Amino acid sequence: MPNAVIVGTQWGDEGKAKVIDYLTEKSDIIIRFQGGSNAGHTVIADGRKFVFHLVPSGIISPGKICIVGNGVVIDAQQLLHEIDELEKSGISIDGRLLVSDLAHLVLPYHKALDNASESSRGGGKIGTTGRGIGPAYADKVLRTGIRTGDLFDWEVFSSKFKANFISAKSQVEEQGNAWFDLDEDSILDKYKAVRDRLTPLIKDTSHYIFEASRQGKQLLFEGAQGTFLDIDHGTYPFVTSSNTVAGCACTGAGVGPLSIDHCVGIVKTYTTRVGNGPFPTELNDSTGELLRKVGHEFGSTTGRPRRCGWFDSVMVRKSIQLNGITRLAFTKLDVLNDLDEIKVCTHYEIDGQVTGQYPSCSQKLERAEPVYETLPGWKCDISECKEFEALPKHAVNYINRLRELCYNIPALIVSVGPDRSQTMGVEPF
Repeated sequence: MPNAVIVGTQWGDEGKAKVIDYLTEKSDIIIRFQGGSNAGHTVIADGRKFVFHLVPSGIISPGKICIVGNGVVIDAQQLLHEIDELEKSGISIDGRLLVSDLAHLVLPYHKALDNASESSRGGGKIGTTGRGIGPAYADKVLRTGIRTGDLFDWEVFSSKFKANFISAKSQVEEQGNAWFDLDEDSILDKYKAVRDRLTPLIKDTSHYIFEASRQGKQLLFEGAQGTFLDIDHGTYPFVTSSNTVAGCACTGAGVGPLSIDHCVGIVKTYTTRVGNGPFPTELNDSTGELLRKVGHEFGSTTGRPRRCGWFDSVMVRKSIQLNGITRLAFTKLDVLNDLDEIKVCTHYEIDGQVTGQYPSCSQKLERAEPVYETLPGWKCDISECKEFEALPKHAVNYINRLRELCYNIPALIVSVGPDRSQTMGVEPF
């Protein structure tokens, strides 16, 4: 299989982990390249459910190497918790999980800063997960961050930690928030144990990937969140704190652009988002509630109910533009089984003008009214279908219409259920 990067085309939660799991079979190395434990990737394989926040979801496939790249901000305690859960499930990470020595750490004071910042926003809350992701990326940009590689020198790590701890405490109290129950020395004691477990995994992963690629190993780059949570191109300020688009795979993994042959865009066959921000096709009615209930649309990281709406081709076209998508992977088609009619947004009407162009300005997006076309539903269970051609006529027509609206990008797969087996290949690379 060619080297490929996986990205979400909407606001995240599109089902990336399932597609990654599907493509892992033909890959050798799976690399997570951005985000942190604010992302939740769920894989259901042979009736077993796995939820990952930092470990690449390819880890459940025997013999595959998984890498947490330099673009990820790592909550080391969360990472070790996931490793422990894998071990309990009989999945060993020995020799199969590597962590970049350049990846920055999310530390307890980052979570305190995150919660204090969010509470100070009042009615203008972003809707963060409170996992400390934004403050960790802020420290990285301010050049005060602590990298995993710093764990090799305890004196360096502890001195940086103490300086940052004092600064964070001051910032939280300046915002009028009480300092959380964090004790500097007890945290450092915990991180001595963390260091002992984590340092054997820490490597120069960029060099490792380069050498593996020279040997002909196939690379799969795993993104988190979705295109419109990108810090530059998303619905700012209601975005995450990293670049989620495909181009970030290069900087976040430490590879050159020629290392990527294809970009697979994961497309949920309706639209969801978590947190605040504009959402033109949102359904605040019984249909939206049906999508939420049938699709189990609750955040795997926070448990928050997701906002649900019709498929928005305007945003997916923009996502294709931003990512250079060469294949689309359609997920959760089965969630639409019981609908008599299904609407698809083809254009927006903004300030009296109809446009097919996604606006860069979030304020314009707030004013966008969706222009819909209506397609017939198929009104039957498709979860047992094994081939695309075996789907009901209206289900096939629905997918084909989505493709037409999205520059006729080929469909790599169509998913009709949560399990690994409920995935049908359509047009391979």
